[in-house]
Amino acid sequence: MSFGQNVTATKIELLKYKKSTQVATMVQKILDDKRKVILKNIEEMIEKASKTRGGIWDPLQDIYKSVNEAYLSLGTGTVDSVAESTPAVMQVDVHVRRVVDVTIPALTVTEKDTKSMPYGFADTNSSIDRAAKQIKELLPQICKAAEYENSIFSLAKALEKTQKLLNALENVIIPQYQQNVRFIAAAIEEKEREEFAKLKKVKAKIQSRKSW
Repeated sequence: MSFGQNVTATKIELLKYKKSTQVATMVQKILDDKRKVILKNIEEMIEKASKTRGGIWDPLQDIYKSVNEAYLSLGTGTVDSVAESTPAVMQVDVHVRRVVDVTIPALTVTEKDTKSMPYGFADTNSSIDRAAKQIKELLPQICKAAEYENSIFSLAKALEKTQKLLNALENVIIPQYQQNVRFIAAAIEEKEREEFAKLKKVKAKIQSRKSW
C-alpha cells in the first residue's frame, strides 16, 4: 500500500481501509507479544551468561598458571609437541533450537575418553596434567557461556527488527489507515448530504409543479 497518494472516497475503499486497519492492529498485537517474549528471553540469557562467566575467570587463571609453569619447566618445544600430538578427547556438538522464530545454536560437550590422559608421561610433568584436567572440566562451561552470548546477540537482532516493524505500524501504517478511513467517511457523509439536499430540491420542484 502506497501512502501519500490520493484516496478514492468510495464505500469499497472505506471497507478496504477499515479491514486493513484491523489486520494491521492484529499484526501489531502479535509483534508486541513477540517483543515481550524476546525481551524476557534476553533477560534470562543475560542472567545465565553472567553466572556462567563468573565461574570461568578464576579457573582460567589457574589454567594459564599451569600452562605457564609447563612452558617454563619443559620448554616451548616440548609443550607444543605434546599439544600437537594429543588427540582430541572432547567433542562439541551443535544443535539448533528456536525461540520465537529465532534460530539459536545449542552446544553439547562430551568426553571421548575420561579414564586416561591422551599422552605419555615420559616427557611431561604435573603442570601439563593439571592444565589438561582443568581444561576438560572447564570446557563445557566455556561452551555454555559462548552459547548464551550468541543467543543474546541473535535475540537482540530479532528484537531490533521486531521493534522497527512495531514502530512502522504504530507511527506510520496504522495512523495512515485511520486517517484514510476518517477522510473517506467524511467525504462519503458530505456527498450523501449534498445528494440529500439535491433530492429535497427536486422533490420540492415536483411538488410546486403539481400545485400549479
